[in-house]
Amino acid sequence: MQLSYFISKRLSQSKQTSFSKLIVRIATLAVAISVTVMLLAIAISRGYKQQVSQKLSNFQSHILINNLDQNQSYQSLPIEGNADVEQFINAKNGFQHFQKYAIKAGIIKTENDFQGIVLKGVDVHFDFTYLKNSLIAGNIPKLDTLKLSNQILLSSSLAQKLGFKVGDGIFVYFIQDPPRVRKFNIVGIFDTNLGEIDDLYAIVDIKQIQKLNGWSNNLFTGYEIFVNNFDSLESKVDLLATVTPYTMGITPINLVYPDLFNWLNMLDVNVMIILILMAAVAIINMVTALLILIVERSNMIGMLKALGLNNLNIIKIFLNLAAFIIIRGLLLGNALAIGLGYLQQQFSFIKLSEKDYYVSAVPVSFQPFDFILVNFSCFAICLFLLLLPANVVSKISPVKSIRFD
Repeated sequence: MQLSYFISKRLSQSKQTSFSKLIVRIATLAVAISVTVMLLAIAISRGYKQQVSQKLSNFQSHILINNLDQNQSYQSLPIEGNADVEQFINAKNGFQHFQKYAIKAGIIKTENDFQGIVLKGVDVHFDFTYLKNSLIAGNIPKLDTLKLSNQILLSSSLAQKLGFKVGDGIFVYFIQDPPRVRKFNIVGIFDTNLGEIDDLYAIVDIKQIQKLNGWSNNLFTGYEIFVNNFDSLESKVDLLATVTPYTMGITPINLVYPDLFNWLNMLDVNVMIILILMAAVAIINMVTALLILIVERSNMIGMLKALGLNNLNIIKIFLNLAAFIIIRGLLLGNALAIGLGYLQQQFSFIKLSEKDYYVSAVPVSFQPFDFILVNFSCFAICLFLLLLPANVVSKISPVKSIRFD
C-alpha cells in the first residue's frame, strides 16, 4: 500500500474537529445533490421526449409514405398500393407494421357554429390500441371490408366546442366541385391531450374518403409505418428508400411536426445548463473543503516534509482524501436519484397539466450509460480541478508550520 494512500485513509477515518467535519459533510452533500439533480435532469428529459414522441407516433405513425407532389395541404394526390413496399415492411427489417390511410378536409356546421376538420379515413387493418386507451366516451368505430360505415370518432376538443356527444349526428361539408355533404354518427369521443391532433382530426371509414374523392379501393393518401425503435428512424427511412417508387415521398414523424420536435430538442440545452451549474456547485464545495482540510492539517504537512516526504506525495494524500469525499457523495447521489426516480415512476407524485405539457406526470427514464457518464465525469472533473488548490501544500514551510504549532 502506498504511503500517501495509507495516510489519507487513516485521516478519513480519524475524528475531525467539529468545523472540518461540518465542511466535509457539506461537501459530500453538495456532490450528492449535484449528482442527483444531474441524473434526474437527464432521465426526465429523456422520458419526456420519449413519451411525447410516442404519443405523436401512436396517432400519426413513425414514418409516412405519400405522393411526391410537394403538396402540403390536406388534399394531396393519392398513391396506389405497392406490393414491394408492403412485402418489405411485412418482412420486418425493424418495422412493426403498416396501415393505409386517407385524409380530407371539411367543415362541421351546426345551427350556431362551424369548425374546420380533417377526416382521417382508416380501414379494418388500422391499429386502434392507442385510440382505445384515449377514449373518454363511447366506442371505436366498427369497420367492414365491404360495407360503408358512417360512424365517426370525434375528439373531445371538437365535441366540446360544438356541443356534441356520443350518439349525435353531425354534418360535414366538403368544398369541392360539386360541393358535398355527409352525415356521420358519433360513436366515440377521444382525448389524446395533443392539441395538434385533438383540434383537427376525426376518424372515419377510409371508404368514405375514397368515395368523396372518386378514388378506387386501391387508392389512398398514404402508408403509416411503425418501427420497433424510434432511435433508428433515420436508418429505416433509408431502408424504405431502396424499395419505394420515385413517385412517393418518405417523411419521418419529426419532419411532420418540426416545431414540436425542435422544441423537444431544445430540452437538451436546458439539461446541459443544469449539468454545468450542478458541476460548478460540486466543484466549489469540494475546493472549499479541500482548502480547509489542508489549512487544518498544516502542522502535519510540515512534519511530513521534515521527515522527507515530497510535495507530490503530500498532494496525493489530500487528493485521495478528496476522492473519498467525492465517492461518498456519488454513492449517496446515485441512491437518491434512483429512489426518487422509482417513486415517481410508481406513484407519479409530481403532476403536470396534460393540456400544456402533453403528459399527466413527470416522466423518468433511466439508462445505465447515464450513471456511468455522470459518475465518471463528475469524479474525473472534480479531482482534476482540485489539483490547483492542492498545490497550496507546496507553499507550506515545514519550519513555520511546526513553529506555529
